[in-house]
Amino acid sequence: MKALVLLSGGLDSSVCLGLAVKEYGAGEVLALSVFYGQKHDKELKAAEDIASYYGVRRLTLDLGEIFKDSDCTLLTGSKEEIPHEEYAKQLEMTGGAPVSTYVPFRNGLFLSSAASVALANGCEVIYYGAHADDAAGNAYPDTSVEFNRAMSEAIYLGSGNALRIVAPFIDKSKSDVVAEGLRAGVPFELTWSCYEGHDKACGVCGTCRDRRRAFADNGLTDPIEYEV
Repeated sequence: MKALVLLSGGLDSSVCLGLAVKEYGAGEVLALSVFYGQKHDKELKAAEDIASYYGVRRLTLDLGEIFKDSDCTLLTGSKEEIPHEEYAKQLEMTGGAPVSTYVPFRNGLFLSSAASVALANGCEVIYYGAHADDAAGNAYPDTSVEFNRAMSEAIYLGSGNALRIVAPFIDKSKSDVVAEGLRAGVPFELTWSCYEGHDKACGVCGTCRDRRRAFADNGLTDPIEYEV
């Protein structure tokens, strides 16, 4: 294997998978999906479909125990509802602290775990889909340029200079991610981004709002179905 891709089943990670397959070929790409105690499995099912579409091997990892005490609204341990406001409004409500859907240090944990899996499988790069919109205003601090730089250095050094992180969208917007995915022919209709676990995407959670706007910025309508 040459590349490991952290594949959630969402839009950003699916574009990363498409880019990795284009760069290395499906036979040299390993997809890694993570269960972390989320309230629904819609993304994981999407990840399975996307990995099958590209013909790549996929592994799953259960890290749910680590987050069992978290009150993050995405997780089964939380009794709170997932917010349905724009991220800017959510940040006003938190006073600039990370939003309630921030899973504590998730990307740090995922990247560290992915590094071990990647090294065990002979991979030389890890792709993940962090982008600038998520980092804006400190909503998700583990998606920032600074965080990526620190984790990249730690993994490179900790792997004996054998493993690099590739974050192609770390300084780009969600609209840029969609544009890149369109060029690469990514099957967006198979992806799932919504924080709710309904039959259709809710259309009003922060990530649904960002996703729809990204397609609109590219002059397109999102191919998935929405409730509203």
